[in-house]
Amino acid sequence: MQHNRDIIVLAVDPGYDRLGVAVIKETAGKSALLFSDCVTTNKKSSHEKRLEVVGQAIAELIHTWQPNILAVEELFFSKNQTTALLVSQALGVIIYEAAKAGLGVVYYMPAHIKIAITGYGKSDKTHVTTMVTRLIKIEKKVAHDDEYDAIAIGLTHLASRGRNP
Repeated sequence: MQHNRDIIVLAVDPGYDRLGVAVIKETAGKSALLFSDCVTTNKKSSHEKRLEVVGQAIAELIHTWQPNILAVEELFFSKNQTTALLVSQALGVIIYEAAKAGLGVVYYMPAHIKIAITGYGKSDKTHVTTMVTRLIKIEKKVAHDDEYDAIAIGLTHLASRGRNP
């Protein structure tokens, strides 16, 4: 892979209630946050409608920002199987939209993201958030951890490009 061309990463922290998204562009080794947000679905909407909202949000981001790759956090659940199932379905919709647009998808385990961002695989959310704000300029107030997590996923991908396209 050529490292002298711009790369635009659409990074997603998969969720069902809240979906963290970030678009990061790297040019000549410099990273810039182009966009980040937290997409929320209406808890009163049907399951199908909520998945549709997730899909539409991803499709719109792909159309608007024309990313080269989609980077997502690998799902890891130890407790709530119902939540795991719902988030897995949302992830399926996200991957579908990427595939439909011809994007490759790369997955990062939570520990890999923490190591890339903080140097320690068992860092807590606060440490990850603090390091994200030191690694890239964020112009706006971020309301949810999901958004910081998406930015961290994008930064992890850019740091891991020797192993992933």
